[in-house]
Amino acid sequence: MSEAEPAGRPHVAPDLASLDRARVHPQVRAAAEWAWRLLLLLFAAYVAAKLFVEFEEVLVPVALAILIAAMLVPAVDALDRRGVPRSLAVLLNILLALGFIAGVMTFVVREFMRGVPQLVEEVSATVERTKTWLIEGPLDLDPEQVRNAGTDILDFLQHNQDRVTSGALATATTASEIITGALLTLFLLIFFLYGGDQIWRFSVGVVPVATRDRVWRAGIAGFGTLVGYVRATVAVAFVDACGIGVGLAILQVPLALPLASLVFLGAFIPIVGALLSGSLAVLVALITQGWLAAVVALAIVVGVMQLESHVLQPFLLGRSVRLHPVAVVLGIAAGLVSAGIIGGLLAVPLIAFLNTAIRHLKDSEGAADDQEAAGGHVVEPSEPVWDTADPDATADAVAERGTRPGGETPRSDESEPDPRDPGPS
Repeated sequence: MSEAEPAGRPHVAPDLASLDRARVHPQVRAAAEWAWRLLLLLFAAYVAAKLFVEFEEVLVPVALAILIAAMLVPAVDALDRRGVPRSLAVLLNILLALGFIAGVMTFVVREFMRGVPQLVEEVSATVERTKTWLIEGPLDLDPEQVRNAGTDILDFLQHNQDRVTSGALATATTASEIITGALLTLFLLIFFLYGGDQIWRFSVGVVPVATRDRVWRAGIAGFGTLVGYVRATVAVAFVDACGIGVGLAILQVPLALPLASLVFLGAFIPIVGALLSGSLAVLVALITQGWLAAVVALAIVVGVMQLESHVLQPFLLGRSVRLHPVAVVLGIAAGLVSAGIIGGLLAVPLIAFLNTAIRHLKDSEGAADDQEAAGGHVVEPSEPVWDTADPDATADAVAERGTRPGGETPRSDESEPDPRDPGPS
């Protein structure tokens, strides 16, 4: 004990945390706390993306099955409500969807195979006209260099025509992976359509009881957003493909129908897909029909995109997807970088689902029911609920009156007490 310290006074160890707080500016400390939390969130997102890429053979079919289920469940519920057994309704809708896809793909591939030779001829004629203009026109370029460049282009087109037509549907994955993923998607789709609510009720059983009901409601709200999103996207894609396809056919552009089909598929990736597919249509019109047809094709594409942005999407989507275009573009870019085309396709639906679910969790009030999650070993048919004009309102109604995560359905003669009600005085 030092002489300066009075006798009998206990030795107090210095509080290093207090000294640190006193020396560091509050704004610097707050910035540091925000920084490590943001770094932790970014690291979690990075790990999630890596896990998705690592297990994409399983997760991609799951995601596609959920999207397709969101598209088909209104029709399944409509048949179920009219007395058709749900298993038969699921089978009919899946067979109709598969038949439609097979018919469209067969038609598109056949037209593509027929149109590629004509396209090559049109490109060859355009190259010859361009060579003549570059030599004899105001640029007055070296004839030998121009002829060599044009000959290289023509040789490339002529020697690779068979390869392009035969490998039009080739992908980076093997045929076995495609077949396996398709079968897994089909298997999951059957059970998602038949008893998806049972699967979701079983899944929320891992959530703590205190928040189980809120997670249950948030998942239903998010799926309602997916139903509205897929429905509106299909309608918008169909209008885009019809408008641009008819315009290209009037202009007599080769491959008008395959290009229209490409526009339809590209519309499922908002903003970016429509822009790229429309630009390709304008480029084909420029190469084959000249600059005047390209200008008209560009006007058609711009007009259709304006109709989509200002009329179709606000009218069809309504309040289903409240996403800023910046969030859409950034999400698509992140999806393309992390998982390629599949990532770009799934980015916006995932963001829309999370946006609705998180907002629902944030706005939810009341405590969750103290119930155990029901077992998921028995598959039971879902009740028809999604064949309505407003999926969001349906989601709210299902969350209020539907089966709870614990597996019990509230009786109509019972009402839940309001947790804010202090009770009788």
